[in-house]
Amino acid sequence: MKGSKFGLAKFLPLIIALSFVAGIFSGRIFYRSGSGGNGDKFEQILDMIQTYYVDELNTDSLVELTIPHLLANLDPHSAYIPASDLQSVNDDLDGSFSGIGITFNMMGDTINVLEVLSGGPAEKVGLLAGDRIVTIDDSVAAGKKWTNERVMKTLRGAKGTKVKLGIKRSSSAGLLPFELTRGDIPVSSIDVAYEVEPGVGLIKINKFGRNTYGEFLTEAIKLRERGVNKFIIDLRGNGGGYMEPAVLIANEFLERGQLIVSTKGRFEGPSAMTAADGTGSLTDAEVVIMLDEYSASASEILAGAIQDNDRGVIVGRRSFGKGLVQNQMVLPDSSAVRLTVARYYTPSGRCIQKMYKLGEALQYETELAMRYTNGELYSPDSIKIDTNLAYSTLTGRTVYGGGGIIPDVFVPNDTTGYSSYYISVVNGGLLQKYAFMYVDLNRGELSKCKSAEAVLGKLPPEDVLLQSFVDYAAGEGVAPRWIYINVSRKLLVTQLRALICRDALDQAAYYQVFNRIDNGVEAALKVLRGGQARPPISLPLPFGNKRTR
Repeated sequence: MKGSKFGLAKFLPLIIALSFVAGIFSGRIFYRSGSGGNGDKFEQILDMIQTYYVDELNTDSLVELTIPHLLANLDPHSAYIPASDLQSVNDDLDGSFSGIGITFNMMGDTINVLEVLSGGPAEKVGLLAGDRIVTIDDSVAAGKKWTNERVMKTLRGAKGTKVKLGIKRSSSAGLLPFELTRGDIPVSSIDVAYEVEPGVGLIKINKFGRNTYGEFLTEAIKLRERGVNKFIIDLRGNGGGYMEPAVLIANEFLERGQLIVSTKGRFEGPSAMTAADGTGSLTDAEVVIMLDEYSASASEILAGAIQDNDRGVIVGRRSFGKGLVQNQMVLPDSSAVRLTVARYYTPSGRCIQKMYKLGEALQYETELAMRYTNGELYSPDSIKIDTNLAYSTLTGRTVYGGGGIIPDVFVPNDTTGYSSYYISVVNGGLLQKYAFMYVDLNRGELSKCKSAEAVLGKLPPEDVLLQSFVDYAAGEGVAPRWIYINVSRKLLVTQLRALICRDALDQAAYYQVFNRIDNGVEAALKVLRGGQARPPISLPLPFGNKRTR
């Protein structure tokens, strides 16, 4: 790693301002403006209700119901967060939460432990993968149709508090009692980082949290030590988060002075620009960024910086199109307002925010569904482009604003292998149920495996595994239809193997197996094999003028 990464701060004065920040509103900000007008009007109406309304009301509750409607009349990303939800909303991005340290899923109204996190409270008391949680604090949880959200809320809690679990384990006839003391559980934003083929590393980032940059750099350095000099950064499904880690990751790939992002708010003068500081450790590496329609915000900032500087290749489908910056401001009662305060712009000067109308969130939310209807997810010719918003990259290529990042290499939504049989077993959750059952029955042998390859070596041949699953699905009410099963054979077998590896090891093992048939990963590898993502020669800086059409 070259230089100090914290040196970037003196070159990037707006990084902190670009991130979600905590602030305090003092006084009754929504009631009183201090100079008359609508603020006083709101307070007068509340006073009228409190004094004259026929029934006694809690005006605090009334205000709590009113604030979300007030913000709903703004852009689609300004929002109110009740005090009861603020901690859980921030947990994932802050990089840790307090809990017991397990991953789980719900099958047949049963909480199944998938993984016991190393060093966590659950491991310390002896919980095992495959355990079923029957009771929590003497209340029966099994068979009660609890939601994932309810289970998480019940198992999480303040650090140092205790929770009692009743565990059903296949090796014991009775219920096993455990008492756990909740502790800090790290939340990783890296799903997987591995050498997908010689010299090529794949890093999948699921969000941009407080610790994402450090996690990314750690994994990138490990891969570099193995001889990797080509990177695939998978941002598919990554809805964003804090802007700072996205800027810092972009800095790793860019030369000193290359623009990363700029922002402009209502009260600012000229756009505040952020440029690379020259300390990047991956400036000689080839890079491909993978996007899809769910990649948003910070994901688009990173992709835009790479694309506009012609530093790498964007592969996938048009991203979500969120070019708005929110500040999170905490209210005196520990609730918060997440308010849009600026727009951000990629290095070429484009804002990739898609169109919206104030107060019309429904139309905004259904825009992704329209991409399916219009065929955009299957053909690049169906992408809606506003030719009036054309901009130039560093080397003069044309890119467009006004609706997400359009990839350099389009990858259609892959429905290869879909059949009515496949859809039936997926809708019934049967692939996951079978995989969990298989691992549970073979846990003694599979627990010795330390890698996905080792687990795969323990599995039966393809035909045997598929027949076993088909028999299981038939017992669950999905009749075998071999014409359709054979259409979906490759997809079914790969998913079963990937899910078994996940349940036997961890989530990373799933991607290591499933990515072998992922058309997006294959497209990214093709780009790298062809040398299309090589770092460009130095070019004059800066740039960012809109093209005239």
